[in-house]
Amino acid sequence: MARLQMARGMRIQQAKAYVADKLKISVSELTDPVIMSEVRDDHQIGLMTPLPGCAKGIEAKFRLAELLGLEINCVERFKARTAS
Repeated sequence: MARLQMARGMRIQQAKAYVADKLKISVSELTDPVIMSEVRDDHQIGLMTPLPGCAKGIEAKFRLAELLGLEINCVERFKARTAS
């Protein structure tokens, strides 16, 4: 939510609605740890406690940036440095 608030000037309720829409869940489900754990696992955007085989670090940020349509600085820098 904070990234959307800073990058796009959204209010918290707008940011929550945007994220919930992109994740195809309701706004109230954003605060449910069980549902969010399943959503994070399904979309491979990282888990609160990483498990073997799950997305971690920059991999999770790449997926999150793509899913939410955001520009995340470290992702953009990684792309720039690894581009041929």
